[in-house]
Amino acid sequence: MMDAIDELEAEAISILREVAGQYSRSALLFSGGKDSIALARLSEKAFRPGRFPYPLLHIDTGHNFPEAIEYRDRMAADLGEELLVRRVQDSIDAGKAVEETGKGASRNALQSITLLDAVAEFRFEALIGGARRDEEKARAKERVFSLRDEFGQWDPKRQRPELWNLYNGRLRPGEHVRVFPLSNWTELDVWEYLRREGVELPSLYFSHSRKVVRRGAALFPVSPFVHVDPGEEILESTVRFRTVGDMTCTAAVESRAATLDAVVEEIRRSRESERGSRLDDQRSEAAMEERKKQGYF
Repeated sequence: MMDAIDELEAEAISILREVAGQYSRSALLFSGGKDSIALARLSEKAFRPGRFPYPLLHIDTGHNFPEAIEYRDRMAADLGEELLVRRVQDSIDAGKAVEETGKGASRNALQSITLLDAVAEFRFEALIGGARRDEEKARAKERVFSLRDEFGQWDPKRQRPELWNLYNGRLRPGEHVRVFPLSNWTELDVWEYLRREGVELPSLYFSHSRKVVRRGAALFPVSPFVHVDPGEEILESTVRFRTVGDMTCTAAVESRAATLDAVVEEIRRSRESERGSRLDDQRSEAAMEERKKQGYF
């Protein structure tokens, strides 16, 4: 008898196969974060013993956690799948993107420019991402097949109905879709699935000692990309990360959860969304929605 995780897995696998059936040029966004790791595992179940019908694609800000980048490269090699990397620094060097300056500056939003260039370069029709509806209110508005116009922009008013798991993937010239097989999963579902599958994960997700700077309730990891003011105190804390993004906008949480069992139990008790530790979402009430309209994941 299927349990809830089995049902979510079956739904996600059917969505991945739907992408393969409808499009000849697609990619799986793979950052080394837990949601993209789950998608890679689901892709194995959907298509093995054959190869994935799409490459892995990472938009590298240049300010990512070294642990995530090391994991990304090793996992792609272990899977035997093609990994495409496009870098925000190249967009900056080409004059297509302007880097933020000052305290709190981040390259996170600049990923949209690099991503849309990659879509044009490879003529991608579909990008598979790990976004979930429980993460943030703008993402809750997304369909599983989420249309992007010829400028790569998202219009929440142009969402197509999705009845009985039927996905309208029809595209006009220049359009593409973002596909979210984990739409109906929660953060806890992802952790329980990865635990069940015995998937190796980056060390960032587990309790470890790290130098941080406390800013309000947020613990920023000390790195070459995070400016520390003279009056700020650098602390050595026992932390882990619930979400892994650009180091400039991803805060740690104090935690003693050093195993998957402990992480799952900690998430069960948590009353705060994992996006609560992403400072880029807190710039305004509509920060995520505005970025998505501009082409963000």
